[in-house]
Formats: sequence, C-alpha cells, structure tokens
Amino acid sequence: MLELRNVYKSYSSIPAVEDVSFSARAGEVTGYLGPNGSGKSTTMKMITGLIGMSSGSILFQGRPIQDDLMAYKQRMGYVPEEPYLYAHLSGVEYLVMVGQLRDIARRVASERIDGLLRSFALYDDRHVPISAYSKGMRQKVLLAAALLHNPELILLDEPFSGLDIGSALILRSLIEELASRGKVVLFSSHELQTVERICSHIVILHRARVVADDSIERLRTLMSVPTLEGIFSQLAVEQDPAGISKQIADLIDA
Repeated sequence: MLELRNVYKSYSSIPAVEDVSFSARAGEVTGYLGPNGSGKSTTMKMITGLIGMSSGSILFQGRPIQDDLMAYKQRMGYVPEEPYLYAHLSGVEYLVMVGQLRDIARRVASERIDGLLRSFALYDDRHVPISAYSKGMRQKVLLAAALLHNPELILLDEPFSGLDIGSALILRSLIEELASRGKVVLFSSHELQTVERICSHIVILHRARVVADDSIERLRTLMSVPTLEGIFSQLAVEQDPAGISKQIADLIDA
C-alpha cells in the first residue's frame, strides 16, 4: 500500500500541496484528479522521490520511502507527464540502457524488451532514433521502460497523452490487468471517462487540498450525481463552462 500522511510542500512560503493524506491499495486502480495548478504533479514528484516534502510522510508497504530511497525506487515504475527521453538513442537502445540501470539480468531484459516492443507496436521501429518518434511512440517507450523491471508500485501521470485509440484501449486494459495482479496503481489523468471506467477509488485535489477520497460509487450516491464529470465539476471547477462558452461564442460572433 502507498500512503501519504499530512504531506505539505511549499515554494517561497506558498503551499503547492497542503495537508494531503490518502492511500492507494494493492489490487485496485486509484485515480488522482485535480485542475491544473492544484498540486497534482507536485504530489506525484514527491511520491517518486524526485522532490522532497516540506513536512509529512510518504510510506510504501508501511515504511517511509526516505528510509531507503534507492531501494524504494527499484520497486516503482513511473510514467511522467512529459516524455523526457534520450532522443539520440533508438527505442531498443533506450530500453537496454534502462534494463542495465535497473540491474536486470541480460537475458531477462532482452526477452522483456523484445516482448514489450512487439506488444506496443514499436518492434519495426526499434532501431529508429527516438528523435524521429511521434509523441505516441515516445509515450509507449516510457510505458515499456516503467514496466520493464516488474514494479510493485506503478505511477502514471497522464499516460494516455499522444496515444491513438487502439493503443489507448490496450493501455486501459493493461492498467486493469496490472492491478488485478496485486500492483499498486496510482493514475493521474484529465480524461475523466477513462478514469471512471478503470478506477475503483478516486482522490480529488483542489487548491492544494484533498476535497474527495472515496469510491466513485459512494461519491455518486453521496452527491446525487450520476457521473465522475459531475462530481469533479461540483468539487473542483469554480467556473461556469456553459456560461464561458456562451461568452466566447458571443464575442467572436459579434
């Protein structure tokens, strides 16, 4: 289980994440939602250990991640929102490098890389430089790299970015399959319909604070709202989408 306890992060005394507490359990997909600027990506970076907390604690399997950050990172797979890759390497070269950094046995790494490249429809382009890859292809390389070492904790920050419909369907099914095999999956996305389909539990962040932490079914019942979009709109959207849309249309139509 991944657990955040009263996590706080500030920049120049301005809180980016304030008193955030929630748990993501093995065997289920936890959705982590919030408007831009709510602190969602900051939280994900703290969970990965890329940035430190101002206060609070993050635990994995009951142990603070800071106790042995390197060992914790070996158990974690992370797909960041932006695909930062070594563009001069080919897809297969990048994954081989990741396998070496993860200290995966050469034969095991080779078999997994071959299988992942085929499954993600990258095999024919495996020797092409990543600089020539589309955004969707780069996203698939990131996914393959995150899964290569069979992590216990999988952090996905906007993983569907740039994927075509077929690849998105495969990824959606893959996320569910990984959770069913006992992985801890924390999934952050703006695609509310996808979150609603695959997440059994959601956490909504607004203005750096948690405003919802429950199952989608329970939130629907408590708020008398039939969809996740409706729940999100009530809890985390302060503007009136219909009213703003009308204003824009009137402005350009004047």
